[in-house]
Amino acid sequence: MKKLLFLFAFAITVSATSQNKILPKHIQIQTAVLAAPEMYRDNATVLGYSENGELITLRQGNNNMICLADDPNKEGISVACYGAELEPFMARGRALVAEGKTTQEKREIRKQEIEAGTLPMPTEPAMVYVVAGEESDYSEETGELLKSRMRYVLYKPFMTGESTGLPTKPQAPGMPWLMDAGTHRSHIMISPPKK
Repeated sequence: MKKLLFLFAFAITVSATSQNKILPKHIQIQTAVLAAPEMYRDNATVLGYSENGELITLRQGNNNMICLADDPNKEGISVACYGAELEPFMARGRALVAEGKTTQEKREIRKQEIEAGTLPMPTEPAMVYVVAGEESDYSEETGELLKSRMRYVLYKPFMTGESTGLPTKPQAPGMPWLMDAGTHRSHIMISPPKK
């Protein structure tokens, strides 16, 4: 089976090197908003893929939620939604990947820019919602994902285990923990246990 891997610094990246089937706009939107709380779905901005594989705005919303459609060049299904305050960080990551930067280079560049104050980050915790599943459970006709897993990620730079009271490594299934503690990309991970 396909192994799903979502890296938040950002595992939401754009790659059009080997273009796969691009789904219709309305299907991409239908799937992308699965990650958003229901109250935000209808008015969320949705980023997805044009016929030539470029990341574009499929729908301009009027609330603070941005949703990212499934990347057709990656295995499995993975969509994410996050508050607009995280978009500079996310967009910068996508731009650096498009420039051919490695994951380590991308992290270092964003770290330097955040510390210099040229790349804004939220001063309050900012939420990311991720829904992932297998292609075998996905309908390209309806955009529905029959079986999925949800992950919640709360970003705020430079959080520590001491300041949050959270462990810095996974503990019990479903228990929140702090990833990348003390760094510009520190985030609280909450992965509900599989049923």
